[in-house]
This record gives sequence, structure tokens and C-alpha cells, in this order.
Amino acid sequence: MDIKYLGHASFYLRSKDAKLVTDPFDPKMLGMKFPKTEADIVTVSHHHQDHNYVQGVSGDPLIIQLPGEYEKNKLRVTGFATYHDKQKGAERGENTAYKIEGDGISLLHCGDLGMVWDDAFTDKLGEVDILLLPVGGFYTIDAGEAAELVKKIEPSIVIPMHYNQAKLNQQIFAKLTPVDAFLKKMGAEQIPPVSKLTVKKEELGEEMKVVVMETTA
Repeated sequence: MDIKYLGHASFYLRSKDAKLVTDPFDPKMLGMKFPKTEADIVTVSHHHQDHNYVQGVSGDPLIIQLPGEYEKNKLRVTGFATYHDKQKGAERGENTAYKIEGDGISLLHCGDLGMVWDDAFTDKLGEVDILLLPVGGFYTIDAGEAAELVKKIEPSIVIPMHYNQAKLNQQIFAKLTPVDAFLKKMGAEQIPPVSKLTVKKEELGEEMKVVVMETTA
């Protein structure tokens, strides 16, 4: 499975049989260009402009916006209902985390997760090889909460997302912390970012690693 970071909470995933985009963002809101992208599946964690710009993805994709089980081109997607805040959605509404399975690999995209779930929910998720989770705080869980979630999930690979970076519209996203705060919590400071990640099931190691990805925008 190939993984590219489009920016914010948006990733491009390519399995042997399918292409998937998570949480496409409105470039006018983000201040970043959304690259030309074609996909078979688009997942939307919640309906905020920085996560639901489905018109930016070409092709004839299956648009997944709710919890449930879906499949297209041998790529299986399971949506799990979560919350955008710690008050069971009272502040910012609901959020859907998506488990994506293809090429023998399981990946969990947390969307704008605003709470740390309990062990019962972790058990329901099952095995997760790759975890994509927000770390910037304010709108989502912060660096410390993200690190706590990593311990619960125990993935092979952790990829942080939804953090502050220079390309973002600072009028809206200035309250997000940079990725460094999360890397410090994980003891993974100064790791060089990568532009593309190719993952094979047989190459997933016992020791968990954190991967920071460069945006393609």
C-alpha cells in the first residue's frame, strides 16, 4: 500500500486494486492547494470544510460519510462512530473513524477525533497496522492524548496529522500546535519527513515507528 500526505487530515492511499482519499480539504479555507486527485473511494470523517471537499476528487468515487461497512475494488472500509469533543458531540458534533483494509494491511484514519476512547472500543477495532491520528489539539485530541491513544492501539506505524504548519491559514489554525510536541511525547524528535510511504505486510516490524510525512500540496 502506498501512502501520500495531501495535507491536514487528507491522505491518498493506493492499494493493488483501489485508490482512496481521506478527508479532502477546501483549499480556500486551508490556504493550501488541494492537488488534482482521482480516487475510487473518498472517506469524510465529518462535515467541516477542511474535511469534506469531495468535489475536489475526480473519477466516480464511492463517497463514505457515515459509520458502517463498505467495500469497493477489494478495499474494505469500516466506519466507527466517535466524537469531535469530550462532551459526546455537544461541542463539535460526531466524527467517524475509518478502518481501511487492503493488501493485507489495516489502517485506521481517526478524522477529527476529540476524545480518547476506552479499551472496549479498542477491542472492537481489532488489529491496526497503521494509525493516522490528529495531534494538534484545540479542535482535536492534543499531543499527550494522541500518545495515550497510540499505547492503546499498538500499531506498527504511526503517522501524525492535523497539526500546525507554515502552509496553513493561520487566521483559522493558529491554535493548533506543531507536530514537534507529539514527536517529543513519542521520543521521536528530529525524524526526517518522507514524501511517500510504501508499506508491505511482511515488512511490518515488531517495533513501532513514527513517520512524519511531507505534504504534496
